[in-house]
Amino acid sequence: MKTVALSAQYDGKKIELDEPYPLPENAQLVVIVLPPDDERPDWSRLSAEHLARAYGDNEPEYTEADLRK
Repeated sequence: MKTVALSAQYDGKKIELDEPYPLPENAQLVVIVLPPDDERPDWSRLSAEHLARAYGDNEPEYTEADLRK
């Protein structure tokens, strides 16, 4: 069986897939719990800050002529 990522929700009692998917009996699963949506703005801000640092205004503009063949 190939590895596949499936979206799901937990209602406090059981995990339910967002869309039906044929899981074989005794299939091995890895469950990743995502942070609540209220934390996403903080993670987005942090990501944006690090990207701004990596690609700041002082970063030179590269053209195709700068690429090595």
